[in-house]
Amino acid sequence: MTSMATKFSPLCFTVFSSLLLILLATTSYSAQAIKAAHGFSSIKEATVHDIQLAFKQNQLSSRKLVELYLKQISRLNPVLKGVLEVNPDALYQADKADHERKFKAHGSLSPLHGIPILLKDNIATKDKLNTTAGSYALLGSVVPRDAGVVTKLRKAGAIILGKATLSEWAHYRFNAAHDGWNARKGRGKSPYTMGDPCGSSSGSAISVAANMAAVSLGTETDGSILCPSSNNLVVGIKPTVGLTSRAGVIPISQRQDSVGPICRTVADAVYVLDAIVGIDHYDNATVETSRYIPKGGYAQFLKTNGLRTKRVGIVRNLCIFGNDAVIAQIFEQHLKTLSNEDIALAAEFKIYINAYLKELVVSPVRSLADLIAFNKKNSKLERLDYGQDLFIKAEKTNGIGNAEKAALVNLAKLTREGFVKLMTKNKLDALVTTGSSVSSILAIGGFPGVIVPAGYDSDGVPFGLSFGGLKGSEPKLIEIAYGFEQATEIRKPPKFKF
Repeated sequence: MTSMATKFSPLCFTVFSSLLLILLATTSYSAQAIKAAHGFSSIKEATVHDIQLAFKQNQLSSRKLVELYLKQISRLNPVLKGVLEVNPDALYQADKADHERKFKAHGSLSPLHGIPILLKDNIATKDKLNTTAGSYALLGSVVPRDAGVVTKLRKAGAIILGKATLSEWAHYRFNAAHDGWNARKGRGKSPYTMGDPCGSSSGSAISVAANMAAVSLGTETDGSILCPSSNNLVVGIKPTVGLTSRAGVIPISQRQDSVGPICRTVADAVYVLDAIVGIDHYDNATVETSRYIPKGGYAQFLKTNGLRTKRVGIVRNLCIFGNDAVIAQIFEQHLKTLSNEDIALAAEFKIYINAYLKELVVSPVRSLADLIAFNKKNSKLERLDYGQDLFIKAEKTNGIGNAEKAALVNLAKLTREGFVKLMTKNKLDALVTTGSSVSSILAIGGFPGVIVPAGYDSDGVPFGLSFGGLKGSEPKLIEIAYGFEQATEIRKPPKFKF
């Protein structure tokens, strides 16, 4: 497979000093900059910067913007199925944003002020929207409060446009699940191929790719931001675990779950990231992880020359790393222990989903056992022919026992002797892989990753490049991702075939 710059080295792992990419980074004005200079004319590929400039020049209102997105949803969503619900209060929130803009200095408002955002349907909102993980089992349930990230988005002035579709239960009900399928909406489609959108944050990626929303939020336990971003030619940021609050998010594992943006550009994703990071006392992990947040936020790392001086490791085969036989042997050995991830996740899911369901103000189900029973009772509604083997496996667990503890020890050893050793020994700023192939490595260690559009395969399926790093390395990853994006400008809107 070929990158936009050059073919990967025949070595399985190469330290790349970014010389060629630095040359690429000298390209002239971007298409988005040219568009911004000529004013706002369409929501097609409109960036946060484009929209805010149009607000400032009185070319656009938040109400008009929401109406345009609602029209796009009405036109495209019956086929693409990226949006699960539209917020009935979206226009009210838009009017509120327009009113605030009249009485506040433009520079005093957040970049997300008046910007419509879609949320994956496992992110709780205390409003007229449902939070169901795509399942009928939680339809009509009432959450105790907004998710922590939603509280921050509202504070930033963002408009909650609606809920995006997803692989049901964030792809944690049955192994044979189709990517992007949920009982409430059916299966979403990539606007580029009319096929597999990847999961589980499929609707978030589909919707921004097809310009049905300005920006969106997804969640990742293992690959659920990186993979759909790759398949739908958009940008995804999977933050360091705990950098963004998971409170109010339907869980799989607090050890691996992360909430992050899925957008059309790196800059837009960074604006969303800036809005949602920080301490939330409903998620204790955010207190410790807040030390990684740079003073002045992440937007300062949107540098066109961000690739300069970076040491990047390029991986073609995740089992072998270059000529270092010791690292190769350790990594190959421990990749076999990735099954330990499944062991740990099963027990953790039961613990955390039971806690989430118990806290709901109103809910027809209160435990994982209730969910299993609901699916059996409503087998046609929930397509039980697809199965619920992951639910059943998790229900059989009994807390963190000896098997789970051993699995966690193995995962920690894999992280320490594999990825961490690789990064530190080679003094790497980032590890680069095609698509989301690195997702499990990042997942089990709680590491961040950023994926950027990179091109299309021989069948015309989009793919991205993933840049992964150690905990708290978001500033470097953003510099690299932004530099690559600005140098290559791969992102193009889909050409619909319907």
